[in-house]
Amino acid sequence: MSFQFHKIRRLPPYLFAEVNAMKAAARKSGRDIIDFGMGNPDSATPQHIVDKLTETVRDGRTHRYSSSKGIPGLRRAIAGYYDRRFDVTLDPESEVVVTLGSKEGLANLAQAITSPGDIILAPNPSYPIHAFGFVIAGASLWHVSVKPDASFFTELERAVRHAVPPPTALLLSYPSNPTALTADLDFYKDVIAFAKKHQIFVVSDLAYSEIYFDETPPPSILQVPGAIDIAVEFGSLSKTYSMPGWRVGYGVGNRELVGALARVKSYLDYGAFTPIQVAAAAALNGPQDCVEDARNLYRERRNVMVDAFGQAGWEVPPPPATMFAWAPIPEQFQELGCLGFSKLLLEEADVAVSPGVGFGERGEGYVRLALVENRQRIRQASRGIKQFLSKVRDSKDAMEMAKRQDARIAEASK
Repeated sequence: MSFQFHKIRRLPPYLFAEVNAMKAAARKSGRDIIDFGMGNPDSATPQHIVDKLTETVRDGRTHRYSSSKGIPGLRRAIAGYYDRRFDVTLDPESEVVVTLGSKEGLANLAQAITSPGDIILAPNPSYPIHAFGFVIAGASLWHVSVKPDASFFTELERAVRHAVPPPTALLLSYPSNPTALTADLDFYKDVIAFAKKHQIFVVSDLAYSEIYFDETPPPSILQVPGAIDIAVEFGSLSKTYSMPGWRVGYGVGNRELVGALARVKSYLDYGAFTPIQVAAAAALNGPQDCVEDARNLYRERRNVMVDAFGQAGWEVPPPPATMFAWAPIPEQFQELGCLGFSKLLLEEADVAVSPGVGFGERGEGYVRLALVENRQRIRQASRGIKQFLSKVRDSKDAMEMAKRQDARIAEASK
């Protein structure tokens, strides 16, 4: 019996699956794959955070159900962070909710505020949950530019003129995953003015607030006067404190949006394990030199990658923020496309990347490189890339190499 599930059918095929399958096969055969694909921090969580977890977990009273909204101490710590970092005052009781990572928060907010057929303005390319959390909730997408410039507002104006029904929410993510683009406070002021004029909620993902390389830290949209009337923002401890597996994030801002998310969550979960939440509060309230250490680590890796890959013949623009580089594929592979380039790069150079089209069709022609390998491994990758690129002079060579690869894969699958 074959089942047809409506929501599942609305999701496109997982475009990283083919590269991931090749990566797994290569490793199974004993090859050393240098993996820039997944944004999975490789550094250990700072020791004082781990110590607070182990101290708290010894208390059996913390082993019971927690609170889906988040323990009060962690909500106060999140509000304290916003006060120190952005000079934004939040009520921990009504304007802060703890989530199981920002991804869960974004998805459940979509469930809370979306009706079937709603139009959502979503940047393209973008982190998949930004768009598909709303698709799963029954919405339709209207794609807009990810560039925070005049073209962004031109596309917004086109959307409000032509979308039926009118858009109900706008998604933002700066610093951006995957493009690493950043936005300034003036941009956010214009966004809030536009959204208020057209009665649109704004959902901001600020997961990379502390991973930046310019002198000016990325702002919060909630710094705009009156933004809290229509905006909610999500953050995460995953990258800032090297805590990806702990699954701690938060949503803050407009109390109606935060309240709607908290109400949905009350039906779905009991919150993160209490000792994890206590340790997360210790991360936000404790010494912050570990945050600067993480920032310096990613900056150093970025600089090594840009230099080493450039010398190998692949120009990678230096990202101003995040733990990713968003790189155009070399010219001779443009006709082949980013997925074909990614497959060849894995096969010929033992280097794994994420094809840009996996983040939306406007990501074609690019790949995302995560800064999750150390300096030695980055330089090792550059040597393999240099050898690979030396074999491909033009698009004809690239297409022929891809045909041979497809033939090998077909033969191996028999």
